[in-house]
Amino acid sequence: MILFLKAFVVGGLICVLGQILMDKTKLTSARILVGFVCLGCLLGGLGIYQPLEEFAGAGATVPLTGFGFRLAEGVMKEVDSAGILGVLTGGMKAAAGGISVVVAAAFIVGLVANPKEK
Repeated sequence: MILFLKAFVVGGLICVLGQILMDKTKLTSARILVGFVCLGCLLGGLGIYQPLEEFAGAGATVPLTGFGFRLAEGVMKEVDSAGILGVLTGGMKAAAGGISVVVAAAFIVGLVANPKEK
């Protein structure tokens, strides 16, 4: 039960940060989302995001900061094993599962949705 609470609080705080940025700045949603991915990469590269992920579980892995962390983690591991070429391949290897799910879901929604002009 406590694991659910930790995930809820950490994930909720990440969402609150995004909402504050949308309400108080002129940043678009897309820029905020890209910023979250970059923040996850930065915190992962500095070794800060791993302890947060261990503490919060899905509360830290599900938001876009978790995707950025996964990219950075994959690059670091691949650079250790394959050298400088790992910069190009590591992130994609680490995030391939998430990317595949997003592409498949977008395809299914594209088949089902009926978009309308604004």
